[in-house]
Amino acid sequence: MQKISNTFFYQLEKTVKTYRQYFQAQMKTHGFDITLDQWLILNTILDYPNASQTEIAEKVFKDKASITRIIELLIKNEYLTREGHPTHGRMFQFQLTPKGLKTIEQLNQLVPKFRENALAGTASENIEVSQSLMQIIVENCKRE
Repeated sequence: MQKISNTFFYQLEKTVKTYRQYFQAQMKTHGFDITLDQWLILNTILDYPNASQTEIAEKVFKDKASITRIIELLIKNEYLTREGHPTHGRMFQFQLTPKGLKTIEQLNQLVPKFRENALAGTASENIEVSQSLMQIIVENCKRE
């Protein structure tokens, strides 16, 4: 049997975790006090302003409990507001505050550099092949 640390999926998981740690460290270095997950949620709300909390959770690959905690922190730290949905009594609408918008604007200028640094020395063809491979894996797993 192959040693677990030599498997493709172990290496993939290690890569994702390492990138998340790098991304978080870069945000901290640049003076931001939000997490990668908080940034993802703010961006998702910006991109999908009418998304429900469940839809946000699906888009950022988080469970409902995690999303609830993260959203509560974003509201507490004044990055986000929550209001009742006008037509669905049990749903909320989320809106970025000026602080949230400013943070997203600033980070969205820096994030391409973070990604560029993480991918340094990688040929664009390799990135395309890797993206294709990951999409195949996702589709294979959804079929089972």
